Amino acid sequence: MSEHKGYKDLTIWQRGIDLVRAVYALVATIPETEKFALSSQIKRSAISYPSNIAEGFGRKSTGDYIRFLSIALDSAYELDTQLIISKKLRLAPKDQILQALGLNEEICKMTNALITKLKRSKTNR
Repeated sequence: MSEHKGYKDLTIWQRGIDLVRAVYALVATIPETEKFALSSQIKRSAISYPSNIAEGFGRKSTGDYIRFLSIALDSAYELDTQLIISKKLRLAPKDQILQALGLNEEICKMTNALITKLKRSKTNR
């Protein structure tokens, strides 16, 4: 399925962990009134991305791996929306939101590219 030894070797997983760190720093600046609403949702979406990559990597088939990469991508899109809402509502420093949005965009592109590559290799067998 992959030339990598484990999911921790995947750049998309590593960048996902970077995104989680950036999101946690950002959420620490959001007002306490949003702790159980938007802040909680943002953290869950961010955590879901690398978690689904790890889970998909452990699956026995390329099809399952692609499915979990797609779920990870869904979480990244959800996070994108939550970050945009945070920006529009001015709930956190703009520079931190823009950093998280940039990282999120990067991992979306990388994940889409990996899904495309895996689909091609699956059909070329």
